[in-house]
Amino acid sequence: MQFTVSALLLGAGAGLVAGHPSSLFHSNSKHAEAAELAKRASCTFTTLSAAVAGKKSCTAIVLNGIAVTAGKTLDMTDLTKGTTVTFEGTTTFGYKEWDGPLVSFSGTDITVKGASGHVIDMNGAAWWDGEGSNGGKTKPKGFYAHSLTDSTITGLNIKNTPIQCYSINGASNLKIVNPVIDNSAGDVTDGGHNTDAFDIGSSTGVYISGANVKNQDDCLAINSGTDISFTGGTCSGGHGLSIGSVGGRDDNTVENVYIANTKVINSDQAVRIKTVSGATGSVKNITYSGISMSNIAKYGIVIEQDYENGDPTGTPTSGVPITDVTLKSITGAVVSDAQPYYLLCASCSDWTTSGIAITGGKTSKSCKGEPSGVKLC
Repeated sequence: MQFTVSALLLGAGAGLVAGHPSSLFHSNSKHAEAAELAKRASCTFTTLSAAVAGKKSCTAIVLNGIAVTAGKTLDMTDLTKGTTVTFEGTTTFGYKEWDGPLVSFSGTDITVKGASGHVIDMNGAAWWDGEGSNGGKTKPKGFYAHSLTDSTITGLNIKNTPIQCYSINGASNLKIVNPVIDNSAGDVTDGGHNTDAFDIGSSTGVYISGANVKNQDDCLAINSGTDISFTGGTCSGGHGLSIGSVGGRDDNTVENVYIANTKVINSDQAVRIKTVSGATGSVKNITYSGISMSNIAKYGIVIEQDYENGDPTGTPTSGVPITDVTLKSITGAVVSDAQPYYLLCASCSDWTTSGIAITGGKTSKSCKGEPSGVKLC
């Protein structure tokens, strides 16, 4: 473990009064206190064991080129309030079948950031088998942002997640700024699957801006939570911008969501709301605005109340109402055998739509339950 002093230390003889031992004692105490404060101010760790053991000794932590042991977590939980953690160099992870997570953070007033040129390489290819979290190898989740309060994650460059990347749960007032997630190496046969970029649950106040995502599943999946925004992003290769699936968990409420000014390209869907068949809960006050799409393979806008982890049932259920939805300025194109719109609702109401223009594809003949005043299909 290497400590980097970032506080000003007093000169060795400063404040000494000759012939007064008590003055010497107090001076030495001050020096010791200053040295301890300096030590706590900044630490650079180059090994996993040192980082985990010393994380409470510092309020400015640098993680420099750490090689994380297989089956272990880079555990930055319960950090001292006000701590800043900076990733430098390349962070790597050994292979083992286990649930993870590979990285975990918690605390209050925490800042996590990436230095220029850093990368967090999660070694996903060692686990990828085309089955994701549905079977095959047991795969670890990537980055737990659990119980982070009044905190910021900025400029992290993550690639090759085995399955889901950010798991955000129990967070309050969390900002994620300019994250990069690159799982494009998983775009192969038996490659990446269930590589969601951001899964959000049971959180209040999560604000993601400037994301650049290449993956094979949801770019954003809000399963529960309130006061959530996703703005200024680019999503490629996955399943688009999703609310849900909602239902079947302990917390089944999604409310006050703003998704705006984002590009979705080369994906299965662009705008997606999915509630679980037969479940109960609520989806309310949702806005999609300024969404542009291109080369969408299945649906431009899909809102369904019959979701199952697999093929949908085709029959919507009303236990999770979808209300107060605004869809505006949603434009772009789907491929020739895709559908611009697909709505399957049993309890959808109080929607407003404007500026929607999705071209290409074929008209859906199976839309049901469009809210009063809405005509997309």
